[in-house]
Amino acid sequence: MTPERRLEEALARLLPSPPPARIGVAVSGGGDSAALMHLASAWATRAGVALEVATIDHGLRAEAAAEAALVASGAETLGLPHETLHWRGWDGRGNLQDQARRARYGLLTAWAQRRGLRAVLLGHTRNDNAECVLLGLSRGAGLDGLSGMRPAFRRSGVLLVRPLLSVPREALRDWLLARHLHWIDDPSNEDNRFARVRAREALDRLSALGITAEALARSAENLRRTREGLQEILRAEARAHCSTEAGDVIVAPGALEAMPEEIARRLLNAALRWVACADYPPRAQNVALLMGDGEARHAGMTLHGCLVRETPDGLRISREPEAARRAPTAGPEDLWDGRWQVAGPFQPDMVVRDLGEAGLSQAADWRASGLPRATCLASPAVWQGETLRAAPLLEPNGDFVARVVPDFFEGL
Repeated sequence: MTPERRLEEALARLLPSPPPARIGVAVSGGGDSAALMHLASAWATRAGVALEVATIDHGLRAEAAAEAALVASGAETLGLPHETLHWRGWDGRGNLQDQARRARYGLLTAWAQRRGLRAVLLGHTRNDNAECVLLGLSRGAGLDGLSGMRPAFRRSGVLLVRPLLSVPREALRDWLLARHLHWIDDPSNEDNRFARVRAREALDRLSALGITAEALARSAENLRRTREGLQEILRAEARAHCSTEAGDVIVAPGALEAMPEEIARRLLNAALRWVACADYPPRAQNVALLMGDGEARHAGMTLHGCLVRETPDGLRISREPEAARRAPTAGPEDLWDGRWQVAGPFQPDMVVRDLGEAGLSQAADWRASGLPRATCLASPAVWQGETLRAAPLLEPNGDFVARVVPDFFEGL
């Protein structure tokens, strides 16, 4: 099957029907993303979709700016708007690739929100999926870690789609060469200080045993189907036994104990990730402690940026007030704390930040809201300097409205 056909089938499966009117594509200039840009451009023309291109300059190599300019030139040839997004967050400490990956998603979703793009296409291939499985094996990962890359997922309300996961990297380069199209080779792809490069080298050696990118990707697909089956069960259990209030998740009394252990664990992970707007779930041993220590739940425990406590209504998972206090301020066009969208009659000097103790002291009667104190403290508020202008969750009939994007059940 040709790359064109694979892309078209994947987008028909992964995008809503009809597709969004405006879509973005992330292009580094490497062979995979360069091919995606050209393939997606032709598809967008047929589908009547407006396509835009973004390149991320991580600020790690002197050549990055020139490479972004080459992508911009290629996008211009196709008649596509292009923007270079800059990251300057690397301080030389920690896991560079992990921090860069998180930064990429943050920059891309912010760009998509600003440009009104409902989805962003990513150029990961079958080879990337196989390397992901190998890295999962090296960590002793379970089902989720060995299921490969998700073909589609949401981040900050934006749908991120990988339509080339079934296409070999070599097929894309052959496709480009046949059309005399060029790409940029990133030297970091040959630097074996990075785990992904070492996985690529290991995969070359393992091919003699029949452990190829195709075989690993096939295994990942089989596991992904199993994971999706569990997700269906999880969705059903969540809808039956969970409710949300003011950005908190409430699990009905006794519900976790009645579920299979794996489903209960997945439900807690999903709730903790949604409340904290976290990319990853907490450590498995911490979730096991939460599940097994009833006394700690009754006393209230903090985990993954959340406050977890038993209440008469069930297990309530709320944003930890201190974590909300550390969230950067946001404007009317931004998501605050990664998930809250606040709308209303903003003035230029108004910002969104946590209500906190200062806001609680200015709120007329926060107890009338019926919300727990910790939930109120971590809730979004509109500030003008040090003056509280609105606390939307405490004032449901006020001028300002706050909602979480996406909804908990939508994101499962």
